[in-house]
Amino acid sequence: MGSRIADWFSDAFGFLKPPALNVIDIIEIVILAVAIYQLLRWIKNTKAWMLLRGFAILLIFTLLAYLFEMNTILWIAERIFSIGITALVVVFQPELRKALEQLGNRNLIPNLPIFDSDKESKGLFSDRTMNEIIKACYEMSKVCTGALIVIQQNYPLTEYERTGITLDAAVSSQLLINIFEHNTPLHDGAVIIKEDRIVAATCYLPLSDNMELSKELGTRHRAGVGMSEATDSMTVIVSEETGKVSVAYQGELERGVDAKRLKERLSELQNKSQETKKFVFWKGKMRHEKHADE
Repeated sequence: MGSRIADWFSDAFGFLKPPALNVIDIIEIVILAVAIYQLLRWIKNTKAWMLLRGFAILLIFTLLAYLFEMNTILWIAERIFSIGITALVVVFQPELRKALEQLGNRNLIPNLPIFDSDKESKGLFSDRTMNEIIKACYEMSKVCTGALIVIQQNYPLTEYERTGITLDAAVSSQLLINIFEHNTPLHDGAVIIKEDRIVAATCYLPLSDNMELSKELGTRHRAGVGMSEATDSMTVIVSEETGKVSVAYQGELERGVDAKRLKERLSELQNKSQETKKFVFWKGKMRHEKHADE
């Protein structure tokens, strides 16, 4: 009798037994959990969140129609869901493009310096360039001259340079102040700096659609944050209303920074390429060297 009851419980609740897991299964679970978390986090910070909620409501109505055998509604839902994937791709096209750009910005596969063993690391830009940017920002801050300065890192900004006017000039505080001076031909838009050169001015930047940004922020700040979301660049913003200086980097905005803090942020960006690991082949052997500017 006891064995029969045990057999019945085994047959009835056998599906509750946890499956046998190996190391690969655990790794897959962790990868999927991280991927789903990042997907939901991305969706929540975009307009896709509201669309997803609407899609969930439609799914609930379809489930109710199935339970109550509403065949006409089910027929319509079946036709709608058959083209749903294509519709989602079309509706979410800007968000999907931005997500792929952000994925491309992450150095998941680092550069292999084995093939560039003779290249010395000189930093992203010089100390002179950094000091000229800081000087210009706080000179413009005193008189509430709005400014938008984008500093390129690794991601090429060619498509944004094309929206402006090519300059290719050495970075100087006088030139930056003159560019953003009111009623001058180049004051509207952003300046893009690559290494120690101002490569373009009056450039148009993508606006951030982050709903968590303060409502008091204007187009200039949203453009700075949007640029930092779409690329790995750093954007320095001078407010035309308050004269405060802000820094946008990796989708985050730090507002009201002083000259000391701005120099720290620019130094962090500058030093990313100063301290590298270098592999040198010499006499058939590979030697590992670490270079850092003193």
